[in-house]
Amino acid sequence: MTSAIHKVAAVQFEPTMFEKERNITRLLELCEQAAAAGAKLIVTPEMGTTGYCWFDRAEVAPFVETIPGPTTDRFASLADKYGCYIVIGMPEVDVDGIYFNCAVLIGPEGVVGRHRKTHPYISEPKWAAAGDLHNQVFETDIGRIALLICMDIHFLETSRLMALGGADIICHISNWLAERTPAPYWISRAFENGCYVIESNRWGLERTVQFSGGSCVIAPDGQVIAVLDNGDGILLSEIDLDVARARRVLGEPIFAQRRPELYPELLTDTFSWNPRDFFGLYGHERWPAGKTSRVSVAQFAPGDDIFRNLGEIEARAGEANAEGAELVVFPELAVTGLTDPVKSAQPIPGPATDRLRRIAGDLGIYLVCGLAERAGDAVHNSACLVAPDGNISVYRKTHLRTDETGWATAGDEWTVVDTPIGRIGLLIGHDAVFPEPGRVLALRGCDLIACPAAIKGRFCSPHAGTKVIQPSPIPTGPDPYHWHHFRVRAGENNVFLAFANVVDRERGYPGLSGVFGPDTFEFPRREAVACNGTRLATALVDTSNLDSVYPTNVVRRKDLVSMRMPHSYRGLVKAAAGNY
Repeated sequence: MTSAIHKVAAVQFEPTMFEKERNITRLLELCEQAAAAGAKLIVTPEMGTTGYCWFDRAEVAPFVETIPGPTTDRFASLADKYGCYIVIGMPEVDVDGIYFNCAVLIGPEGVVGRHRKTHPYISEPKWAAAGDLHNQVFETDIGRIALLICMDIHFLETSRLMALGGADIICHISNWLAERTPAPYWISRAFENGCYVIESNRWGLERTVQFSGGSCVIAPDGQVIAVLDNGDGILLSEIDLDVARARRVLGEPIFAQRRPELYPELLTDTFSWNPRDFFGLYGHERWPAGKTSRVSVAQFAPGDDIFRNLGEIEARAGEANAEGAELVVFPELAVTGLTDPVKSAQPIPGPATDRLRRIAGDLGIYLVCGLAERAGDAVHNSACLVAPDGNISVYRKTHLRTDETGWATAGDEWTVVDTPIGRIGLLIGHDAVFPEPGRVLALRGCDLIACPAAIKGRFCSPHAGTKVIQPSPIPTGPDPYHWHHFRVRAGENNVFLAFANVVDRERGYPGLSGVFGPDTFEFPRREAVACNGTRLATALVDTSNLDSVYPTNVVRRKDLVSMRMPHSYRGLVKAAAGNY
């Protein structure tokens, strides 16, 4: 039987521009060190053979090659010698003279496959075309391997499609910059897809650009199991394909729980035109004007007594209101409790929501609260957005955990509400573990996603600090909340996300609620996290715009959302490949 456990390596390296032979020789040395140590898969940085910061096609022209070609042949010889696989990054020229930023998977018999960077960073259009080889997974005798290059991993669709295609390992080669690494995006892509990410990033300074290093191996649960902070070198680790093939996220069979029938909007591109024109076309569902507001999340452990829970909600809402909050988000099932949702389920409208209406009206604020909802013979895990004027909007959780399927009926539609604060979408807990729901709400123009949650387990991890010197204001010191999966959700969709989680550490609920900003590369971060026993976190939320016909605010402009490549995303609305 073929072993499911393999030794892998990430190579970290500082290439030098205009010194291609020196770069290739050094990469071959590092790869041979890794292969001699037993690594069966070795991953090297983006554009490692040539350097990265090219001015234009003319400058990079002497260094481009065909694939296969002389450079891939040299790495193929090494792969054949040791019976291993190597991923290299290089500039490719095709038969039509088009240049691509390319990752190549090379095995003992030569080139296995390649990936051309599909989502260009600001520098690539100076010389390279966007890639045309989308979402491939390569079958090898050490597992199913996918390739991504740097900016590609910002886009949740790329890694999701590869995982749906059966990838055990995503080899991500990069020239990552502007933050501490291992980057939160890298960690979330492993975590949400239940697969390994082997990250090879360059380090050093090139044409004033500081690269971040931090090459690493990330396990399917988001644990960074090996990392190299700075400098040339290799890191070795082991991977277990059986762990990846279980496709579990926080213990749940995540791909079996997807709802592709709710995702067709992922194939649209609602930000390809000026969104201030698009949202309001034909006078339909015009965006609210937007404003600057304060938004709070409140975390607590709801009990079995609905009246006591409502009293807790009223007290926390009063505290938030005293801090100037106009919206307060409470945890999943905050009204009815976690223990027996069928017994405690409430109609909407009903006595419980009448109390919420009074609280919202008395304080003049919006409330988002989770509750078990009884609707005829069905019970739903629901959230209601209660306005100061008493209007109630309801969302029914669409992605149920295994332990909810025995009592809850899943919802089958999204809820989006326009308010003076901005356009607000609703998700509940487990929904937001999936990358697709937040993206649908972003494509509908949401400024803010309110997410009541009752999530157990680990979705946040610290960073010990880096020795890489970064330009101000990029932080380099320790950070107890370096990776927070729901901060990534906000940033990848250019939305504010108000995540209110149950806090009850004895029962496994960590809290870690927060209001997260729409740009994960903005420092200091625009966010507030409820930590160290705090019950409330409040942050400023800005959905306004300068006097311009075009959006001037990232939450309305949605730069990352606008750069998607939806023509290649058809697989997201199909059932998962394989037996998950």
